[in-house]
Amino acid sequence: MVDMGPDEMTDELPAVEEWVRGLDIETTGEIDVPEMTVDQVIGQEDGVDVIRKAAAQRRHVLLIGDPGTGKSMLGQAMSELLPNRELEDILAYPNQEDPNEPKIRVVPAGKGRQIVKAQKTEARLFREQKAKMKWFLIILIIGLGLLLFILYNNPYLMLFSFLIVVLLLLASRTPYGKREDDMVPKLLVSHEPEDEPPFVDATGAHAGALLGDVRHDPFQSGGLETAPHLRVESGAIHKAHKGVLFVDEINLLRMESQQSILTAMQEKSFSIMGQSERSAGAMVKTESVPCDFILIAAGNMDSLYPKDPFKQGMHPALRSRIRGYGYEIYMRTQMKDTEANRMKLVRFVAQEVSKDGKIPHFSRTALAALLKDAQRRSGKKGHLTLRLRELGGLIRTAGDLARERDSKVVTAKHVHDARLFAKTLEQQIHDRSVEELSIYKTFDREGIAVGRVNGLAVLTGEEGVSVATGLVLPLVAEVTPAASKREGKTIATGRLGEIANEAVQNVSAIIKKETGENISNFDIHIQFINTYSGVEGDSASISVATAVISSFEGLPVDQSVAMTGSLSVKGDVLPVGGIAAKIEAATTAGMKKVIIPKANMEEVFLDDLPEGFEVHPVENIKQVLEIALVGEKRGLLQRLSELLDVRDAVKKEIGRGPTPTSDGA
Repeated sequence: MVDMGPDEMTDELPAVEEWVRGLDIETTGEIDVPEMTVDQVIGQEDGVDVIRKAAAQRRHVLLIGDPGTGKSMLGQAMSELLPNRELEDILAYPNQEDPNEPKIRVVPAGKGRQIVKAQKTEARLFREQKAKMKWFLIILIIGLGLLLFILYNNPYLMLFSFLIVVLLLLASRTPYGKREDDMVPKLLVSHEPEDEPPFVDATGAHAGALLGDVRHDPFQSGGLETAPHLRVESGAIHKAHKGVLFVDEINLLRMESQQSILTAMQEKSFSIMGQSERSAGAMVKTESVPCDFILIAAGNMDSLYPKDPFKQGMHPALRSRIRGYGYEIYMRTQMKDTEANRMKLVRFVAQEVSKDGKIPHFSRTALAALLKDAQRRSGKKGHLTLRLRELGGLIRTAGDLARERDSKVVTAKHVHDARLFAKTLEQQIHDRSVEELSIYKTFDREGIAVGRVNGLAVLTGEEGVSVATGLVLPLVAEVTPAASKREGKTIATGRLGEIANEAVQNVSAIIKKETGENISNFDIHIQFINTYSGVEGDSASISVATAVISSFEGLPVDQSVAMTGSLSVKGDVLPVGGIAAKIEAATTAGMKKVIIPKANMEEVFLDDLPEGFEVHPVENIKQVLEIALVGEKRGLLQRLSELLDVRDAVKKEIGRGPTPTSDGA
């Protein structure tokens, strides 16, 4: 139950359940799936426009954004959009002058196989001719020995002829007989004339797979060794010649490899050499091998600006090359909830069913359930998620359930069950945490208590990987006489991170600055309960302030209320992240009310809330206390309310931000 002013009312599309009834289809099987990959990309119109321009002019592209937003699809689309250019085959030939520097020859697509086949045929005919000559000599020698034995009746002549035959057979079995094969060239890169430009995914490739390598030869002498040019292996940069080289998580490549990619981009060729110093191929280095590719590098923001100082980011020179000779695209994670965008997601479902090939199509009710989930996953009212890999996972799970239950189509029931069945790790951790907290009663969902508040937190995995999951975070506060004669201290426990600890200090500053110096005579103890993995962020600020003021004044807190919000040193409640997940956690835990920043109201899906559940948007700490505390205001609380009233009146009269004063009010 929320009181929304006239300025907050907006024109919206019909609810998805009503909207899908207007579709002129029964299942997604009636929807045409585009053949071109570029037409299958959802919600990244700006990126598609850039990819089209980059393909036409053969420009490099850097894609930055969360996983599952379509980066690899844009890379594949690039290879389909490239102008038709004649592909080439690349061969390695032996170098008679310097065997450790194989020669490189480039021929039109399809010719490489013909050349190798012709050379192998010639080598085979040469071997057969040698074999015929060998047996001719053997027969001739034996015949000659037999003739001499008959003429001179000397057995030693016959024995001598057999000895010559044995020596000839032994000589023919030595490795030196393989030399004709060593003259056959090796096909490094092969195409057919009708092939499309290649798309090579080099994500996570080690240096040898990326840049090419020379295989180790355990037999390095005595005629047993393999010719150097036959041990040369092409890398991804060479296989992508005249096409697209796609590298996701570009920062995970070693700096040396990134520097080599930069060199290959500049020179459009790169010699293949042994990547291991201990390998017998370390001395081998080919002539320059063509690698005229377009680089599509991808990653998240951590790829450019690592949060961990011990992790490397993208090579600055490589990024500069892309930026100077190409484009950079920041992927969208959500799009507006419009009729056109809803239809795009409906088409996305049809695409996923078609790609999977094992799950049934979705009914209109199932589409409504998926669109509802897309709204929820966006985390913002009036928007739809573009983290489509996660949505695709839900589609496949629902399809698997439909097949398991022998259903010809996927229904809303299957989607709902799939959502419960295929929970993320964070959601499973949250569910078990709620069970444990309920057993040990670490938080209450009814009644009143002094200095005890049910805060709300969000449990997330790696940034951009998993859906945020809300969590009830109980905390308690106690105010005691100061242990130090000089000044009271604020003591917070519960493995607080740097930002969380700063938020606690800010709350203390608010109370001290807004209410006078009397609180300096007390120590403030704040405990976050069951935070074994630590607490980070400032979204518990209003929870801390409420608990401290409750303990200081002895006023109880309504335990059916959960709250989240950041707090400025002026007493304003500031927006926080993960509101939808936090509200869901409050409803799951059995809370009846939730307090959130007013600025976060766009992220609240009211039609998802249980009947009777109340959402209270607030702008300052005074409004928080009026909702959460039970009893008559007095003392510190009364002074705080009066000061905030005065500040709001001045702000309203001046028509701008808070007026700075010497006491910070």
